[in-house]
Amino acid sequence: MRSIWNGAISFGLVSIPIKLVNATESHSISFRQIHTADGGRVRYRKVCELDGEELDAAEIGKAYEDADGSLIPITDQDLAALPLPTARTIEIVAFVPADSIDPLQIDAAYYLSANGVPAAKPYTLLREALKRSRKVAVAKFALRGRERLGMLRVVDDVIAMHGLLWPDEIRAPEGVAPDTDVRVRDAELDLADALMDTLGEVDVESLHDDYREAVEALIASKADGALPPAEAPAAGGGQVIDLMAALESSVRAARRARGEEAEPAEATEAEVTELKPRGTAAKKGAKAPAKTAKSAKSAPKSATSPAKARSRTRTAGSGTTATKTTSTRSAPAGATAGATAKSTSAAKKSAASPKASGAKKSTATTAKKTAKKAAPRKRASA
Repeated sequence: MRSIWNGAISFGLVSIPIKLVNATESHSISFRQIHTADGGRVRYRKVCELDGEELDAAEIGKAYEDADGSLIPITDQDLAALPLPTARTIEIVAFVPADSIDPLQIDAAYYLSANGVPAAKPYTLLREALKRSRKVAVAKFALRGRERLGMLRVVDDVIAMHGLLWPDEIRAPEGVAPDTDVRVRDAELDLADALMDTLGEVDVESLHDDYREAVEALIASKADGALPPAEAPAAGGGQVIDLMAALESSVRAARRARGEEAEPAEATEAEVTELKPRGTAAKKGAKAPAKTAKSAKSAPKSATSPAKARSRTRTAGSGTTATKTTSTRSAPAGATAGATAKSTSAAKKSAASPKASGAKKSTATTAKKTAKKAAPRKRASA
């Protein structure tokens, strides 16, 4: 890895030559500005306001803008000549417990690499001393034109340095906390503790940037000329109606995710039977006598056989009439007329039902036709 700064670590009379290397990198996706009308690239040009000339990096310096707007030029030589002891030195000022550093102060991170073979021994000495004491070193150093505060700690077998913000660069959290008086019950705290225990620890290596992956997929699909991926449905929620219920649901979901609780069986939806209007029932009642008449038609045919047909009429709860014909023991041929008369009588009774009054005429006519057809057969048998 390429070093961005060369200097030394100094604590007491010990000096360790080191190189400063970036410990982090950004994977954020950057975009260019374009002209939306034709897609042309839009660039920033550095132009002098006095003569209008475009300048390159070698022609650009730095200056301090005073309160009245006047510019005071400052060169790199001016900064290098300052009597700053930390210009090329990371000066350790104290060793403190790690939990005494406010995480709000932590800024960028760097690796400190031993610069050359002579630096290996004092480098290892400082590293092992930090390990055994379980402390971190607070230091001051100058980088990119300003003096900064740093914290040195051990990561594996390397000394790492975190840039720290100065204490006066941390804003006080005034007006940020809720200004409403809220009481939290012990039961709610118990559920929150249970949720924290259930979620447990996480392997940080398994976490990744979902948004960056989605942006990369979008860029790849548009580069191939495909349509952008469908928009993901918005997560439900936003307003917590019942805090206790939300905590209990969260605990159950976390336990199911960890395999500590069986997945509950899906509830089956109850079947709903719609009630039909009475007019529909009347229509069904009108169809039933037709079946009865059909049964009466078939009665004479079965009467010619040695078996005796007996008809039983059953009235359903809906008001419709059904005729059931069952075959019983044998009977002489002379009983044909009696069977026909009984079937005709059953058909007439069915047609006279008050629920099936709309089909009364058609049923009676069908019954008469059946009686006429059965009459010749009666004479033939005689």
